[in-house]
Amino acid sequence: MNLRGVGVSPGVGQGPSYVLSVSVPEPPEGATYVGEAEDEKARAMAALTQIAGELEARGNQAGGEAEEILKAQALMAEDPGLVVKVRSLIDRGLAAPRAVFEAFTKYRDVLAGSGGYLGERAADLHDIRDRVIAVLYGQSMPAMPAPSEEPYVLVAKDLAPADTALLSRGQVAAFVTEEGGPTSHTAILARAMGVPAVVACPGATAIPSGVEVMVDGTTGEVRVRPEPDAAAEVRAAETRRTALSFAKGPGRTADGQPMLLLANVGSPADLEAAVAAEAEGVGLYRTEFLYLDRTAPPSQEEQRRAYRQALRAFPGGRVVVRTLDGGADKPLAFLPAPAEPNPALGLRGLRLYRAHPEVMAAQLDALAAVAEDGLQVLAPMVTTAQDAAWFVRACRERGLRSAGVMIEVPAAALRARDLLAQADFASIGTNDMSQYAFAADRQLGVMSPLHDPWQPALLDLVAMTAEAGARSGKPIGVCGEAAADPALACVLTGLGLCSLSMAPAALPAVRAGLAAHTVEQCRTAAEAARAQPTAADARAAARAHLPGLATLGL
Repeated sequence: MNLRGVGVSPGVGQGPSYVLSVSVPEPPEGATYVGEAEDEKARAMAALTQIAGELEARGNQAGGEAEEILKAQALMAEDPGLVVKVRSLIDRGLAAPRAVFEAFTKYRDVLAGSGGYLGERAADLHDIRDRVIAVLYGQSMPAMPAPSEEPYVLVAKDLAPADTALLSRGQVAAFVTEEGGPTSHTAILARAMGVPAVVACPGATAIPSGVEVMVDGTTGEVRVRPEPDAAAEVRAAETRRTALSFAKGPGRTADGQPMLLLANVGSPADLEAAVAAEAEGVGLYRTEFLYLDRTAPPSQEEQRRAYRQALRAFPGGRVVVRTLDGGADKPLAFLPAPAEPNPALGLRGLRLYRAHPEVMAAQLDALAAVAEDGLQVLAPMVTTAQDAAWFVRACRERGLRSAGVMIEVPAAALRARDLLAQADFASIGTNDMSQYAFAADRQLGVMSPLHDPWQPALLDLVAMTAEAGARSGKPIGVCGEAAADPALACVLTGLGLCSLSMAPAALPAVRAGLAAHTVEQCRTAAEAARAQPTAADARAAARAHLPGLATLGL
């Protein structure tokens, strides 16, 4: 039995399946309560508070990417609008479990219909809703299996960060989900852990528990009860992948052209993994972790400590700090957002900063206080040259010498030369670029093919930006998840990028893949990929010119 989904975290994993099934029942429609409304509301509020506390505690324990995600979910569990809706439904006579179900479901449906980042929040709301209802019913949510000598393949309709945050590479061989996309939380956490993962895989939950399953996170193939020869092939491939962990030194091609290999960092806890993977610096330091789950902005001292920690981790290296990317799926309690039909297209990133310049001023002041030669400051969601000029001017006023812009809006790629006339460098965010270029919700499984980073149209936008960088003499990097694919890393090198930033776990394979090919091979692979009509054709055409990948088992 073979299934096919979307590979979102490279590598091959094999082990017995563990199918995670959520069994929280839908509360009966029209269910009422016995007793006083205030008592029922208190019961509901206590359950919401309990789940918020559990999510935050689990995030603190997990650290890294998971901490940021779970803290955002904790905020969602006590969202004022949802709380008011739950209380009003109880006032109308509904029992607490049904009131929670209706309030969360209505909000989830609205967000899911909006798409983009909001679609991602909708999936989170579904999980939070079920957890709150389970508390009200006195039930337990499905638990992960106890650690064993043989890692298992975790299969589910979708996976919540609360389920996977505390797992380790030694416990789980691979993830398989029926829903999700390349930028879903499952994909993000899998890449951060270095665990192969396949999402948007129809029929996955029909896999019997306990049977042997092989998962290829590169091709998206899921084999149930693989043949013995296939299992041997997988073990050999995994052995080769283990050998990649010994790939050392700065990134460079076979003929010696340097390619700066950097790490994406979600919190100070991720710095240790980046150093261990021999990253040459930080290509994307997400500062949102400092701002989430609080009613006031972080103090200057708190910010300075966090930024100083990153600079100390890479003395003499490059540390690119992205300023606050708030709004949309990252609500900030101290910056209440206006009602928007689609916040993913509204006040977020730099746009939110322009509406609240005092918050940006405080962050830039903190960065300036610890600035060293390797520090570079990056603004998210820059759309026009006017945006870039405004941000760069604010940096210059504080003595910050290197100010860059994210290229994640198609308009910014189309006019990259104008933005680079203002900025010192640029970094391409392929995740959002795909969402906006293809008008495709990042969280919807049916949209996953449009989020394949091999889409030729996306490669064209990257090439256009790289060309503008070459003409202006300004360095262009990629910090989206596309950089974590060794084959695509070679193509990006061939397109003229200067740096690649990725989850630390992806660095050894990318380093080895680049070292196996010359610049000319990378350029030929890039040209071949862009000449194709589909993502699958682009991938196949590029790999045909990158023979070293097969030798390495990549």
